Amino acid sequence: MTTAFKNIFRIPELRDRVIFTLLALIGFRIGIYIPIPGMDMNAWQGVLDSIKTGATGGFINFFDVFAGGALSKYSIFVLSVTPYINASIILSLLGSVIPSLKEMQKEGESGRKKFSKITRQITLGLALIQGLFISIGVAGSRVATLPMPVFVLLSTLSIIAGTMFLLWLGEMITEKGIGNGISVLIFAGIVSRYPGYIASALVGQLSVLEWVLLLVIVIITVIAVVAVQTAERRVNVQYAKRVVGNKMYGGQSTYIPIKVNGGGVMPIIFASALMTLPSLISGFTKWTWDDSLFKIGSWFYLIVYALLVFFFTYFYSSIVMNPEEVADNIKNYGGFIPGIRPGAPTTKYITSAMSRVTFIGAVFLVVISILPYVVRSASDVGIWIGGTSALISVGVALDIVQQMESHMIVRQYEGFMKKGKLRGRR
Repeated sequence: MTTAFKNIFRIPELRDRVIFTLLALIGFRIGIYIPIPGMDMNAWQGVLDSIKTGATGGFINFFDVFAGGALSKYSIFVLSVTPYINASIILSLLGSVIPSLKEMQKEGESGRKKFSKITRQITLGLALIQGLFISIGVAGSRVATLPMPVFVLLSTLSIIAGTMFLLWLGEMITEKGIGNGISVLIFAGIVSRYPGYIASALVGQLSVLEWVLLLVIVIITVIAVVAVQTAERRVNVQYAKRVVGNKMYGGQSTYIPIKVNGGGVMPIIFASALMTLPSLISGFTKWTWDDSLFKIGSWFYLIVYALLVFFFTYFYSSIVMNPEEVADNIKNYGGFIPGIRPGAPTTKYITSAMSRVTFIGAVFLVVISILPYVVRSASDVGIWIGGTSALISVGVALDIVQQMESHMIVRQYEGFMKKGKLRGRR
């Protein structure tokens, strides 16, 4: 492992990517501590403390974790990348029903740029709407030191600028750094709260048995996340021999990897983003019955959350791999699955295999999402999204390690994993 870390700085391109990512994350964390002008921060902390004891307290804590603590400081990054996530959800759902958007995703690099442009435009609109509502709500709490119209305008513009800056920063990390930029920013925001989790556990004065149980759950959760994130079902594909001119092609055997959790961390992020809406709505309604119904951790909340996680796992897996396209590619290159006829039977077989494998991944994601609420109800540890944070953190960390691994293996350096070491020797 020590050698692998040393090799990072021996490869100029990888070293530059790592340094750029670290500098970007430092800039992100600095921005968290830049408050929006015109705020009485002491009064704002008092308002937050009173809200956290109400029905929307779970939502406030939940949202603040994803924002990396920006909400408690009412910084320019108060929305974090939430508008972008919501825009991605909207376009992903529309892409499955609108043919033009579906074809755009198949146009290669040009289609990807068009799709990204539309995503940015929707993100800007959502940031405007969400920023305006937040600014009006904060101004109504009487914590602003400026006249209400001036504060609302200044706050809204600051929130929009902060959101679009994070979107740009995420794209730069993806292009010039390591990992998916948006996921890396969410990862940084979640990991920054871990010291607070540890302090909360210490203050909670847990018994020895509770400490042992908590540590066992954490270890098992991390191991299970790593196992599921790297697990895959391999469908064997055989290519027939064919002669082109004086050369013979094909004849080899390969496989199609079907990942157990093909969507990675995106289903959990999408579901978590959507589940902030019921809790937010319940806080602005005049009725009291919906306060307990939509409260984070309630039975209704957990059921809807589980269904959304289950749905997005299947939905995102279908986006990552289209069985019909895979079957056509196999047929066009003269391949076949042993015992399965090319064409429609191959599509049916791959679809069936994907459904069974994805079901395991969906059930796992539901369990890992609900687990923190069970742990919290059994102890006083203030960890709001423990299982979700573990999934996102481990998933993003694995993606970063795999990208660094690929850079090392290409240049015949020893990587972090044993298989990378063997490939490097070959």
